[in-house]
Amino acid sequence: MSIRLHAFTCGWLTGSLGNFLAGERGRIRVPVPCFLVVHPRGTALFDTGLHAGMQRDPAERLGSLAPSWKVEFAPGEEVAGRLGEVDLAPARVDFIVLSHLHFDHAGGIAQIPNARLVVQEAEWQAGRDPDLVRANFYDPRDYDLGHEILVARGEHDLFGDGSVLCLPTPGHTPGHQSLRVRLPKAEIILTADACYLRRTLDQLELPAFAHDREQMRASLLRLRALEKAGARLFFGHDPEQWGSMPQAPRAIL
Repeated sequence: MSIRLHAFTCGWLTGSLGNFLAGERGRIRVPVPCFLVVHPRGTALFDTGLHAGMQRDPAERLGSLAPSWKVEFAPGEEVAGRLGEVDLAPARVDFIVLSHLHFDHAGGIAQIPNARLVVQEAEWQAGRDPDLVRANFYDPRDYDLGHEILVARGEHDLFGDGSVLCLPTPGHTPGHQSLRVRLPKAEIILTADACYLRRTLDQLELPAFAHDREQMRASLLRLRALEKAGARLFFGHDPEQWGSMPQAPRAIL
């Protein structure tokens, strides 16, 4: 069986364009993506979308961030519901590769009970440090749920054959990571929030928030080099690119 990659839309967020491109005016509506890798040796989610509780009360989950975001998140769009579109029970997911610990990436962990969390060491440490939790707008209710943790220290080959590789891309948060997936017809880089939009990469326009702006810029330059070498980049929240993304149950490529 060859490797398959599926894309899920786990809600939409509308917020200030300046949150994505510092200094820009206006608002932007962006997807909340989640990806499933089906490999002969197991299954892995890359990020998990929003917490299902946001379908009832977004403000309770978002707290101080609530005024910044309009949330569109209907029943069935949570990660467990999306997995049903490919006939995969949430309990059968082997890994959750977390790009980072923000609410729109780690919120669905509670629905995936048996997976090992794969997270960069710097990110996991930050997520357990009260000062860094506050500085980076983390919510431990999303991720500190008793799952087994696989702490990655740099690049991590998830299945041992080079096909699914965690790539450190820090800056947005202390231990942000992207994911390289080698499909039969293409090499895909899932950038997550290392690169929100096509424009972020092309013009090196950083967002208003970044844990370390110099690290984020360096990560963007690394992603640029990977694209130049032939990889296809799927950006973290680009509504234009997402509009042409094949959605599950269809596979990408």
